[in-house]
Amino acid sequence: MFAGATAIFLLASCTQEQQNKISRDIQNWTGTNGVVEIYAGEKLVRRFIKIDKLSTAMGTDDNKPRPYRFGYGVLDENLNFIADAGEKKVYFEISDYASNYVFFENPR
Repeated sequence: MFAGATAIFLLASCTQEQQNKISRDIQNWTGTNGVVEIYAGEKLVRRFIKIDKLSTAMGTDDNKPRPYRFGYGVLDENLNFIADAGEKKVYFEISDYASNYVFFENPR
């Protein structure tokens, strides 16, 4: 009981940023059923499904964030939210400069 009360106290004393990091760490461990949709203007041009997480690229030598995100997911070629036969898991990158994208948990 003491350990539970201590954990609640420590979590409550964390800043919002620290609480968000803890939440992301838990989510990274448990996984998500994420979706990335990439748009050209108002038109949906690519969808990746079954994504665990998007990561920010970090520099090897300077450890600074790079201007793109990357991840692994199934390329949903027919945009039906289902990993059909022939649709494979791929590596992808999304540039901060060129892409309009949305990342969300699959509602299905």
